[in-house]
This record gives sequence, structure tokens and C-alpha cells, in this order.
Amino acid sequence: MPRRLIVSGLTGTVLLLSGALAGTQADAQARPVAVKAASFTHPGVLVGKEGLGFVAGKVAAGAEPWKTAFAKMKASRYASLSRTPKPRANVECGSGSNPNNGCSDEREDALAAYTDALMWAITKDVRYAEKSIAIMDAWSPVIKEHTNSNAPLQTGWSGASWSRAAEIIKHLYGTWPNAGRFATMLRTVYLPLVIKGAPAKNGNWELIMTDAAIGIAVFLDDRASFDTAVGTWRKRLPAYIYLKSDGPLPVPPPGAGKDTGAELIDYWQGQKTFVDGLSQETCRDFGHTGWGIDAAVHVAETARLQGVDLYAEGKDRLRHALGFHAAYELGAAVPSWLCGGKVNLGLGPVAEIGYNALHNRLGIAMSKTAQYVTTTRPSGSDDRFLAWETLTHAENPS
Repeated sequence: MPRRLIVSGLTGTVLLLSGALAGTQADAQARPVAVKAASFTHPGVLVGKEGLGFVAGKVAAGAEPWKTAFAKMKASRYASLSRTPKPRANVECGSGSNPNNGCSDEREDALAAYTDALMWAITKDVRYAEKSIAIMDAWSPVIKEHTNSNAPLQTGWSGASWSRAAEIIKHLYGTWPNAGRFATMLRTVYLPLVIKGAPAKNGNWELIMTDAAIGIAVFLDDRASFDTAVGTWRKRLPAYIYLKSDGPLPVPPPGAGKDTGAELIDYWQGQKTFVDGLSQETCRDFGHTGWGIDAAVHVAETARLQGVDLYAEGKDRLRHALGFHAAYELGAAVPSWLCGGKVNLGLGPVAEIGYNALHNRLGIAMSKTAQYVTTTRPSGSDDRFLAWETLTHAENPS
């Protein structure tokens, strides 16, 4: 019998049906369907109005860790009011951003727009809102396409930050004459690429692209794209993070044609022993794994703000993944069965939002993740699509 979860605070009251993740490969792809509200809640991409108010209050009171996290953000190059945006029509990004024709410029301008939007939301200093708008207005009439092999991932990285910035400025600041032009940019340049997903790629690609897709869908009030993004997440998460209930082998990535045991082991970087929380990219490196885990959490957080409880479906995979990787970051010995006895550390500042959602809100014990969060505070930016997550989500009940 599925659990009944009532969510209010949107348009009317929403009834969501959720249940435990299924134990078989076939069941893993059959997800409960939520009955959603008729309209979106704004702002509602990763951060909401109440959550931003909580942060502003903590910063004003000089409370930690928000005081130090805010100071780190304010001192960063992304909050500089003298920043000059560098838009271009064609952002060309090869593997590893080589060639890098506008790749770093686009990602960093998008992060700056989001940083400035946060600065305004916390301080109400209009200079930051106007700088965020200036950056977005510089790009929206210029960019036409992303090209070369890293184009889908680049679009995901930048699109995730653009949608967060735009959502705050449009729905809290409000004065933005060119908001419609920016919406057209997201609808025509970004959404068509990220909504397709990338089933055959390493999982962080598709999760990052889905992070961008769901944020853009909310900003555009695009219900069909929102539902598509949620559907992609529901299929990709079980194919990215293993649970023993999946059986002896991981869930295949849907649509990727990786169905045999040999194909799945190769896709999982040659790993043959599977345990709770192992990721498809664990034996590649922890950096890409961290991106994938945090992108999955971002999608769940945005969906939560819109009344769709993806945490109910993904909490076990997410909590195990965070704890599993945090243990090795904290110094646990690597067993011989894991990645040949050697892992490439560097998970990054990716645990804050998931820890807040799973431990602080849902009450799940996560001792290793708690230790890791403490060691990475205050989190900064990865210069791609992660930024200021201690500031926005540490102990945030909203």
C-alpha cells in the first residue's frame, strides 16, 4: 500500500502517491505518478522565497555558518560589480572544454548572474540585481548555439545557473524589461538540448542536463518539459546509484543499449562488486560522481518546491551514495574489491543540500555525511554549476 503525502501551499492541495523503490530491474523503471498543482510556485528553482528569507535572517544576525558562507560569496569574483560579461553566438566546447571557445565565459557569467541574484535577495542592494540583469541581458540576444562534443554538458552546466538566477530576479526583484527575451533564449537555445538527456554517456551528464531542464521548465511554466525532466530523473537515478535490491547487477541506463552483464560492468568502469551507494562513476573518479549526486539532489529539491516528492523515491539511493563516498573522503581504507583498491578522491562541496533534505528534514541518520559536510563548509563554487550551497541550504527548513 503506497504512502499518502499531502502537500499544500501551492494552488490548492496536492495529493502525491509514493512508495519504496522497486526491487527488480523491471520495477525500477515503473515510478509512481504525482497529481500536480495546476501552476508552478515561483521562485522555485533550487531555492524558494521562504528559504531565501531564512538565509537573509541568519546573515543579518551574524549566525554561523551563514555569516562565513556569505562573506565567501561576497568576496568571490562572481559577486564583483565590475564584471564585464563575454557573450558569444556560438559557444564551442570540446572534450574537457578543449577547445574552449566561450565555455568558461558562459559558465562563469551564468554563475555570476546567480551569485548576484543571491546577493540581492540577501542584502536588497539593488546594484546586485541590476548586475545580474545586465549579465543575462548581455547573453540573451547573442547566443545561438552550443557546438562540439561537450555541447550537451556545457548547456546543462550553464542552463542550471541561468534558470536559478532568472527565477529569483523575475519573481522577487520583478523589474526586468527583457525577461521575455531571456525566456526565449532558454526555450530555443538551452531546453531543446538538455531535455533530450544523454542515456549512453556517464551518468553525471544526464543528471546535470536534467537539473538544467527542470529549472528552465519551471521558469518557463512549461509543464510538459517539467514532467519529462522528472521522468528522466526517475529512470536515471536507479541506473546511477546502486542498491542491493536491484539484484546482482546495476539497473541498465534506459535507452543506452547496455543490457548484458559485460556491458554493465564496462559501463561501471570495470567494477564487479556492487554495494549500496556505489555510483556508476565511483571508479572513474569522485569528482564526476559528486557532480552526478548533487545534480540528482538539485532536481529533487526543485521538484519538492513544486510539490513533487522525489526524495520519497530516491532517499535510500541518495543517502547511501553520500555516506559511501564521504567515508573514503574522510580517510577510510579502500578495500581491494573497490576500484582495484584505489579511488580518485575529490568529491567536492556536494553534500550540503542532500544532507539538509535527508537528515534535517527527514530525520535520516547520516553520520559520515555529517562529518564530511563539516569539513567542506562553507562550500564555494566549482566554477561550473555548483555555488554557495552552505549559504542557501545549511539547516534550511523551508
